[in-house]
Amino acid sequence: MDTTTTEIAPDIYRFSTYFDAANLVMNQYLVDGDEPLLFHLGYRALFPTVSDAVGRVVPLERLRWLAFGHVEADECGSMASWLAAAPNAEVAHGALACFVQVGDLADRPPRPLQDGEVMELGERRVRQIDTPHVPHGWDACLMFEESTSTLLCGDLFTAFGRQPAVTDADVVGPALQAEEMGNPTALTPTLTPTLWSLADLGATTLAPMHGPAFTGDCRAALHDLAAAYGERFDAECDRLGPD
Repeated sequence: MDTTTTEIAPDIYRFSTYFDAANLVMNQYLVDGDEPLLFHLGYRALFPTVSDAVGRVVPLERLRWLAFGHVEADECGSMASWLAAAPNAEVAHGALACFVQVGDLADRPPRPLQDGEVMELGERRVRQIDTPHVPHGWDACLMFEESTSTLLCGDLFTAFGRQPAVTDADVVGPALQAEEMGNPTALTPTLTPTLWSLADLGATTLAPMHGPAFTGDCRAALHDLAAAYGERFDAECDRLGPD
């Protein structure tokens, strides 16, 4: 497996590895700065190729923060490998998740982040956004890089197959097709309002874990995704009935 590197916004690098077994790209993102942050850590099997690619951008000993959207093998399976290779790095995650499980899984104590907390990385600033159960996982969270308006949006806008690094084409259609294949999104009452609040961030780039970076109308894409999921939620409520 080969990992390709693309700078999708100033100082934000996408490391993408096509995982043949899943017909899916696995993306990890580096926000470079005085204190570089890596968002998504990936499967253990991908660590050799991804760490080699990251090391061509910044020396691994410069990595300061390791973050991910929720506890799942493709998001943090290689956490121990990154901590061993980057002796100055700490894991950063939502405060509750750190208390319940990340503090036990990480080989060094993690930094617990409060919802809305901003991490200063130098010229870049990332904001913690707790999104419980969106798209799935009670510990789910995203990060928003404020200076470039880049939303590190995790499993939102997943698209199967080999994908370009960056696109301004439709990303909602492929995401709904992926939904049909695996039903990964938790249909809860908070799903649509959470997507609306993400749209209000004013992102100019969406950086999903499993798909191309999107540089089109991010607000419209999030609103359209919210509308589609809202219809699914209403249909499921109708199917279950008042009881």
